[in-house]
Amino acid sequence: MTRPTTSNRTIAKLAGLVGSLGVAAAAPAGWAADAAHPVVVELFQSQGCSSCPPANANLIALSQRPDVLALSFGVTYWDSLGWKDTFASPQYTARQWDYAHALRHDNVFTPQVVVNGRLDGVGAGRGEIEQLMRRADRAAGGPAVSIGGGAVSIGAAATPVRSADVWLVRYDPRVVQVAIQRGENSGRTLPHRNVVRELVRLGVWNGQPARFTLPASRDPALSTAVLVQTSGAGPILAAAKG
Repeated sequence: MTRPTTSNRTIAKLAGLVGSLGVAAAAPAGWAADAAHPVVVELFQSQGCSSCPPANANLIALSQRPDVLALSFGVTYWDSLGWKDTFASPQYTARQWDYAHALRHDNVFTPQVVVNGRLDGVGAGRGEIEQLMRRADRAAGGPAVSIGGGAVSIGAAATPVRSADVWLVRYDPRVVQVAIQRGENSGRTLPHRNVVRELVRLGVWNGQPARFTLPASRDPALSTAVLVQTSGAGPILAAAKG
């Protein structure tokens, strides 16, 4: 098991974090993302990590923007250090490790935000996340993705250098309050939103039109999103919310 690490960047970001977050700022001029083509912001965190709440608060603020698909992934490697994360899954820890390899990191750390599968950071500072979102903007390329009728349809587009995986993501759009009883955050009640509860690889897209049937959700209250992502945790080419 890999012991959780918090980089020196986290300390610097936390030192500069200011009070209330409020609603996320409007999209910058020249921004290619919109509600039909959202920028994907993935947060890897743990309820046992005392550095994670500021990044989590930032993700909750971003989740209110229609042009952002904000996703919270609970990782498991903090679970042996006092508090077992109630949303963590080994599958999400594996996804973070896939990003570590793709982004040429030696280790995983929390908190970590990955934007469009292209760039990453700590995520404790709102300015940092906004900068990552600008730098990792997918522009207008990528296939059209539409969700409806129990299926997802992906249009034709330039053939990717490598094949692309099609991921079904189901997440909880509700704010869920979790009382932490042990570990670094003992005594705190932490809000969570857009927590990923299901992650399913539907198949492969190779540049040609494709259609995939969506499996039934185990919880009808969950929201649906689909990612078209270069294989090997590479750049996200397209995304859509259901």
